[in-house]
Amino acid sequence: MNSVPLSTLTTMQVGGPARELITATTREQLIEAALNTWDSNEPWLILGGGSNTIVADHGFDGTVIHVCTHGMERQQDISRSPNHSTIRIAAGVNWDELVAWSISEGLAGIEALSGIPGSTGAAPIQNIGAYGQELSSVLTAVEFLDRYTHEISWIPASELALGYRDSVFKQGKEGVILTVELSLASYGNNLSAPIAFPQLASALGVELGAQVSLEEVRQSVLALRASKGMVLNPADPDTASAGSFFMNPIVTENFARNLPEDAPRFPVQNTQQDRVLPLGAEVPPLASVEAGPNLVKLSAAWLIENAGVKKGYSIPGSKAGISTKHTLAITNRGGATAAEVVGLATYVQAMVQSHFGIILRPEPNLIGVEI
Repeated sequence: MNSVPLSTLTTMQVGGPARELITATTREQLIEAALNTWDSNEPWLILGGGSNTIVADHGFDGTVIHVCTHGMERQQDISRSPNHSTIRIAAGVNWDELVAWSISEGLAGIEALSGIPGSTGAAPIQNIGAYGQELSSVLTAVEFLDRYTHEISWIPASELALGYRDSVFKQGKEGVILTVELSLASYGNNLSAPIAFPQLASALGVELGAQVSLEEVRQSVLALRASKGMVLNPADPDTASAGSFFMNPIVTENFARNLPEDAPRFPVQNTQQDRVLPLGAEVPPLASVEAGPNLVKLSAAWLIENAGVKKGYSIPGSKAGISTKHTLAITNRGGATAAEVVGLATYVQAMVQSHFGIILRPEPNLIGVEI
């Protein structure tokens, strides 16, 4: 067993050591580490920025490959327009550093995703999104090393089954992303993409659809995220978290009518994920759930707070607590264990279920623990 606890490599700061930890800083090292590990038939885990991972206190009895590759290249995307550029980014590049770089290059499309922690290679797995932008709108392809064929290929975004915090990689496709390819736009004068989220438009003092400077959007998003404890800051215990711990549930419109009138709900046009059902109902196959105007997305944060779990709540004696800024984040207040984090998450889940008949699904990857 190596001596490095995985708590030092995750933003939640919990988790024991892996049996073996391999740090890959080049594409070649990453490929070699993955192939050798797979050939050994030992348990394995790919770890990027560790912002969406909860590891058990006993650690991981296998090999963890820590992706720390770097490098970006830009070329004109003539297939779309003279104003678009194709960007290829190594999987280990820090996501927010990529966003900052794109803004310095005058490229729009991911500026509202500022401040999201983690690595670029993990972004397509989760199909990250925030403040009216989603990775799926700019992702064109990923370079992928397949777990079973050992082949390297470029997979178009259209084949990744991208949905709300979902992708083909979360549905069983195993391997490792080596490179991510994006297509970003240049609107001239360092302008952003049209603002598409009401809260961001309000913070900027503009109407929906307006365009402002890229840097102005970035700073506004960073301020909004910081107000919710969602920008990593060693001086702020509320940021020692995995970000949003639960996904916003998607329910039928009929089911939503049973909720209080002030429960936020947003129309969903196309999704096959995150279904919730009345208590005791059988789970239908995915194919039977049609996307359309009869589905709505609820606010997990509203459900948690209105189930009686308030900001700052902590189970007595536990060092894990609900963020003092945002009910959707579970935080490590210093020295918390994975068991304490899971215990609080389980309590939140039970409270929401008992009050509203909805079982919230955790967003982070759970390694050696269950909720």
